[in-house]
Amino acid sequence: MRGNYGVEILYEDNHLLVAVKPPNMPTQADSSGDMDILTYLKGYVKEAYGKPGAVYLGLVHRLDRPAAGVMVFARTSKAAERLSRQIQNGAFQKTYRAVVEGVPDDAGTFTDYLVKGEGNLSRVARADTPGAKRAVLHYRMLDHGNNRSLVEIDLVTGRPHQIRVQFASRGMPLVGDARYGSGGRQLALYATGISLIHPTKQERMDFVSDGCENRFNRLLRG
Repeated sequence: MRGNYGVEILYEDNHLLVAVKPPNMPTQADSSGDMDILTYLKGYVKEAYGKPGAVYLGLVHRLDRPAAGVMVFARTSKAAERLSRQIQNGAFQKTYRAVVEGVPDDAGTFTDYLVKGEGNLSRVARADTPGAKRAVLHYRMLDHGNNRSLVEIDLVTGRPHQIRVQFASRGMPLVGDARYGSGGRQLALYATGISLIHPTKQERMDFVSDGCENRFNRLLRG
């Protein structure tokens, strides 16, 4: 199912709602006044299930506004609590794809300490900097061309703008990153998959989307 704002629903049951956030759509309401995915999906649930009154939909993780990809929402407070616990203990796993400027090693791990500064920007800092938080990701290169590389990223920690800052700090900003790179029309960052344990069935579930494939291939071959 794809709604008026291009929001594709990947999965839904009484406990979970999994959708694909389009690029440049806020995760939740902000000062822009633009439609956000949380509000949109609450409206979807209300209409699809004939829910009277306010609809509960728990936001358990976020995705940068310019990025796109898979997001999971909780339809009950109990599911939200259990998913949040999985995020804390590492059972909730997120995979991304990005196109970066330059050519990194075939695979690697980035470990840094990040702090948030002015203008809601994050930066790499010393471990003993007040407010610094450890940030870890693993990556592997899938393809390269046009002095750019397609990388797949397993995010170990989920710090604000983590992927964008860690690659940019190594001279490999994401293509289209107006904040940490040279600018562009659209950020080349996509949440391709989420793996989690269902909050009531206790079964591992994997949700994937390949919505970035054609565009990212063009960025390497253009």
